[in-house]
Amino acid sequence: MSEPAPLTDLEIARRATLRPITEIAEAVGIPAEALELYGSYKAKIDPAKLGAGFEEPRGQVVLVTAMSPTPAGEGKSTLTVGLADALAKAGHKTMVAIREPSLGPILGMKGGATGGGYSQVLPMDDINLHFTGDFHAITSANNALMALVDNHIYQGNALGIDPRRLTFRRVLDMNDRALRQVVIGLGGPTQGVPREAGFDITVASEVMAVFCLASGPADLKARLSRITVGYTYDRQPVTVADLGVQGALAMLLKDAIKPNLVQTIAGTPAFVHGGPFANIAHGCNSLLATQTARRLADVVVTEAGFGSDLGAEKFMDIKARVGGFAPSAIVVLATIRSLKMHGGIPKDQLKEPNLEAVQAGIANLERHVDNAAKFGLTPVVAINKFTSDSPEELDWVLDWCRQKGVEAAVADVWGQGGGGTGGDALAAKVAQVLQQQQSFSPLYDLDLTVEKKIETIAQQIYGADHVEFTGPARKRLAEIEANGWGKLPVCMAKTQYSFTDDPSVLGAPSGFTITVRDLIPKTGAGFIVALTGDVMTMPGLPKEPAAGRMDVDDDGVITGLF
Repeated sequence: MSEPAPLTDLEIARRATLRPITEIAEAVGIPAEALELYGSYKAKIDPAKLGAGFEEPRGQVVLVTAMSPTPAGEGKSTLTVGLADALAKAGHKTMVAIREPSLGPILGMKGGATGGGYSQVLPMDDINLHFTGDFHAITSANNALMALVDNHIYQGNALGIDPRRLTFRRVLDMNDRALRQVVIGLGGPTQGVPREAGFDITVASEVMAVFCLASGPADLKARLSRITVGYTYDRQPVTVADLGVQGALAMLLKDAIKPNLVQTIAGTPAFVHGGPFANIAHGCNSLLATQTARRLADVVVTEAGFGSDLGAEKFMDIKARVGGFAPSAIVVLATIRSLKMHGGIPKDQLKEPNLEAVQAGIANLERHVDNAAKFGLTPVVAINKFTSDSPEELDWVLDWCRQKGVEAAVADVWGQGGGGTGGDALAAKVAQVLQQQQSFSPLYDLDLTVEKKIETIAQQIYGADHVEFTGPARKRLAEIEANGWGKLPVCMAKTQYSFTDDPSVLGAPSGFTITVRDLIPKTGAGFIVALTGDVMTMPGLPKEPAAGRMDVDDDGVITGLF
């Protein structure tokens, strides 16, 4: 008799018993007046109404990062949720703070993005789809700005904006390669001014970045006002403040800016808010959600997209710097199958035991562990367990960590849940680190030139020998310095699959050159984006999109979503 097929993430989520969101809020001390209900299991929180006792952020931050991701998937969101549940189970007042999923990857390759197995945030189908409408509000604010810019040009162009030098683009929360480059304003004199334009995905937009780095409504409006949309004919920057529309944009975001409260399967309170990509933008949930969680809990478990070379570096050098806080612990996720891929094994052979491949791929994990230490933090390695992992492979990685002097634990939070026993060993290791004094510091000083900041990241975090700047990038460097933006931090836009700017180069390469093809000042977000390799700000769909397996029946029941 054959064993029954394992439950899918969606089936597990549907079998969970959700507590009313009012109870979840009460458990962390959120007063009723700060709660704005979106049904029975979702709510927005107004941080301004938390009241006495919650004035200052005090909770310790645990950052979950990972080795270089692979198409096999690593389960970073799953581990983040499971670790938080395990810490809560161990008696720590804990909250989760993670990003909202983007519809582009959900319908493209990724499927759902709310964790998996018995370590999920719920209601997963709502969160993965339209949730509380935050991304729609961000998309609307972004596109309203572009409509106002194009209208200003059409109505006489009092500011002298050069249509050829507009740097801001429209967005859509979807993977759509056909919109990367478009021509607008066709059809005659009354249809606008013809020009080349294009779309980015919403999660790569500057409005998303501003949204996620704002400390509150006032700072949101101030950051929106500083966004540079393009340049005049005499090459002077034009900002949202010059157009005088920052108030209208802030109005469209007034509800979205409030953090979203949900819960894990185990009942741990969770903020799911904001969602910038880490290979293009800074890849962290909203600063407001993280800081609000720190006001409510003793420990806040959060994640940064992709590996330490992308999301974690940006968390340290951008988000933590802007927020004025220091993370207290960093967890580096590894999987046996990812180690095998970095050791040269193709995806269709990862389920077969192969200790030699694990040993060959360990160099990738080692570089990520070393990267964490460069910020003055003590890393903990979490081996996210999959059913195909052999005891020999798991034991070898644990022994390697011991020899390197790094704390490590195997976590089975997908199968057993952090609220069960799957995250106990990892939670104990993290709790030990939280008792230690850390000496956190960003990687570079803001007084360095933009060029030097990029070189520092490339050499110290990626392992590159050199950075090459194309002609357009060199020209942009000069413009950045001339406009007084040289002291901003850098947000590297790079493939997530490799330390290099070539996604096919796995492992831990050395002796390579990173090529910066262009630089985009994001003056509202407060950083400079450095575009490397062929990284795209509007992804495309794969040959067989995940959308092909998704459906909804006549009763509104969804299937195929992760």
